[in-house]
Amino acid sequence: MLLYSFQELLLLCAAAIVIDWVVGDPKWPTHPVIWIGRIITRLERLLASERYKNEPLKVKLLGIILTTITITSSWFIIWLIVWLADMVHPWLGYTVSAWFISTTIAIKGLKDAAMLVYIPLVSGDMADARKYVGYIVGRDTNDLSESEAVRATVETVAENTVDAFVAPILFGLLGGAPLAMLYRATNTLDSMVGYRNDKYIYFGWCSARSDDVLNYIPARITGALIVLIVWLTPRLNSDKSIRAIRTFAHLHPSPNSGIPESAVAGALGIELGGINTYFGVKSERARMGWATRAIRPSDIKATITIMYGVSVILLVGVMITWFFIK
Repeated sequence: MLLYSFQELLLLCAAAIVIDWVVGDPKWPTHPVIWIGRIITRLERLLASERYKNEPLKVKLLGIILTTITITSSWFIIWLIVWLADMVHPWLGYTVSAWFISTTIAIKGLKDAAMLVYIPLVSGDMADARKYVGYIVGRDTNDLSESEAVRATVETVAENTVDAFVAPILFGLLGGAPLAMLYRATNTLDSMVGYRNDKYIYFGWCSARSDDVLNYIPARITGALIVLIVWLTPRLNSDKSIRAIRTFAHLHPSPNSGIPESAVAGALGIELGGINTYFGVKSERARMGWATRAIRPSDIKATITIMYGVSVILLVGVMITWFFIK
């Protein structure tokens, strides 16, 4: 079912990275992830039922149906669009594929969102800083201190270096735009229903576990790429980055998110994790890294730089691979 050779997929993914660097997430046409979100919302309304709230196995089964329909339809629709575009003209197929892959990654979008927090922080506008942190995290933000706002932003950028870049590019290399979109659909499912609360602990079980499985290898590749970038950056500490991964990553509730977060914490010499508040309830998150200094707004820009460094290394790796196998 692959439409393109591996050599072509390498070039398409390279083009997608550049498109995202330059364009990011355009306002038009409607972003595919928005449509995926709408599909999930409608399926949830159809499948979630109070009738089965005391029957965990049935609720899990309905969640499996939700996951299966969402990811297979996302794959098939993109495959069909790319196939039709390729039938019209091969270059139209290439263009559509590169654009679709670029919509599954969000380097520029993450940078822009993080800078919306950074700019008011350095000007002392905590009201705006808290507002923009609320756009990128699920925790309560009304009472965040400056250090907590920085920590939330650094954690988000570090974690999403996997979800919003490395993982979708790796799946794009394996199966083009359709497989990259399947990954993005899985990740969107996790962000919408993959919570361990009363409402979703069973219904969102399949979505959360699927996301964990698909991110398992990309998270570890991301950890290695972060360490490499840190090693190439004299003012950062690659030894502590490696030690932080070994010491703290397994403490994170996610089998994957702790790797990039601990790698960044070790590199910057700060501590991430700690107490977060969700819907008024305090939650203790595993602490990662060693606090050799207080966390500060400049750590947001440093984390963005690490994220961009990872994207550059992956792009270079893709082009070198293409050069040697073409």
